[in-house]
Amino acid sequence: MTRIALLRHGPTEWNAEGRLQGRRDLPLSEAGRATLSGCRVPDAYRHRRWYVSPLLRARETAQLLGLDATMAPAVIEMNWGVYEGHTLAELRDRYGEAFTANEARGLDLLPPGGESPRQVQQRVQNWLRDIAAAGIDAGAVTHKGVIRAILALAYDWPMLGKPPVKLKWTCLQDFEISSNGHPSPVALNIPLE
Repeated sequence: MTRIALLRHGPTEWNAEGRLQGRRDLPLSEAGRATLSGCRVPDAYRHRRWYVSPLLRARETAQLLGLDATMAPAVIEMNWGVYEGHTLAELRDRYGEAFTANEARGLDLLPPGGESPRQVQQRVQNWLRDIAAAGIDAGAVTHKGVIRAILALAYDWPMLGKPPVKLKWTCLQDFEISSNGHPSPVALNIPLE
């Protein structure tokens, strides 16, 4: 089976503030660049075919890690619609019960004007099928929402309650991909070097 290693982009100012970034095309923060300075993908993963989200923070991360990555629109972050730019506390305060009810939908949480995690899964699973069909191990610099959607697929997790495993967002997450695009974990929380 084909494998895909996923890496979340480095930190941005909005990450530090706890804001939902979604499709906002923000750069890495100075702290984010410093975090990645001198880091690289472990040799076992370095020579895979690498892809990157079209958003600047992911492209900068790939560049800082020295990855020659092809842009893949399928791994762009979840569209948070009107929730984008806000913290969870701000959203709970602004929308009250309507927001908490939406959160309780798990995979089907749907921000007004955005997309649900289930829709992210569908988008990404089509791309994973293509990766599996190519039969070449790959990697992708992507986003937390995409990685969580893939994790939910792998563990049949409805995105309610705690995740089935705790991911370290500065590490690689390696999955095997079946021919139908279904991911299975191989190795999680692989540190950068």
